[in-house]
Amino acid sequence: MKRKIISIDDMKCTGCGQCIPDCPEGALQLIDGKARLVSDLFCDGLGACIGTCPEGAISVIEREAEPYDERRVMEVIVKQGAAVIKAHLEHLAGHGETALYNEAIEYLIEYGTPIPEHKPPAAKKPAPFGTRSTRAAPAAVCHAGPHEPNPFIGCPGAAAQSISREAPRTGPGQPVAGASSSELRQWPVQLALLNPAAAYFKNADLLVAADCTPFAFAQFHEEFLKGRILIIFCPKLDADIEGYIDKLAAIFSMHAIKSVMVLRMEVPCCGGVRHVVEKAMEKAGKKIPLQEKIVTIDGTIR
Repeated sequence: MKRKIISIDDMKCTGCGQCIPDCPEGALQLIDGKARLVSDLFCDGLGACIGTCPEGAISVIEREAEPYDERRVMEVIVKQGAAVIKAHLEHLAGHGETALYNEAIEYLIEYGTPIPEHKPPAAKKPAPFGTRSTRAAPAAVCHAGPHEPNPFIGCPGAAAQSISREAPRTGPGQPVAGASSSELRQWPVQLALLNPAAAYFKNADLLVAADCTPFAFAQFHEEFLKGRILIIFCPKLDADIEGYIDKLAAIFSMHAIKSVMVLRMEVPCCGGVRHVVEKAMEKAGKKIPLQEKIVTIDGTIR
């Protein structure tokens, strides 16, 4: 994929090493007396190292590079202790990289690593009435104080996880014999919260559904969700449609997706669901088998 990434001018670099401490991601090392970018996977392209280079040898360019991998970065960062974790979290927060910040927080929670006190992303202004923001909310550091963002937004509930459906579950709270059961295979499901690198996308059949469809169509789980990974959004109320196209394109680029089913309502504005999927395939340069089903307002399939 083509993305922003740092470039080091060998002629200007003196090997002073001042850039190394300002790259908590571990993307830079001194090799043969020069600073080197050791892995595309570790460079987020935000350029924290630029300001500390006295020779101006580092710049940000756009080129073909492996996608930045936040989880791989966190594996390196956690080993370096709380101070480096804090620097990395504030680095992401300060550059407005809320999705990567949330992913880093999820990693720390998943592996039971204490989250150091740090400055989280700034709270966003409320969206105008009648619109809905699609940017991931700042992940709450669960010891949020009285002046910090709402501690119920973000939080560990957005952590990517698979749900096994190999055998029916029994016990209190589970469906009775003969009743319908959930076919959901992963969490989260809202496109704004999804991590394109999540393992459950590998060789998956996708169901890209408009938000209203499971409420209108009673057999949503049995007819459409079974055996598929779910992605939901609303093309009318969600604001960042271009961001959705980019995220879906990343999913299509990073994984071998077997098929995509679009499920939308019959109302005209809901046609945007297919538009987003087709634009994402175009951007990713992929041709994936695509079918569309339309749900009527009275709950039938047209």
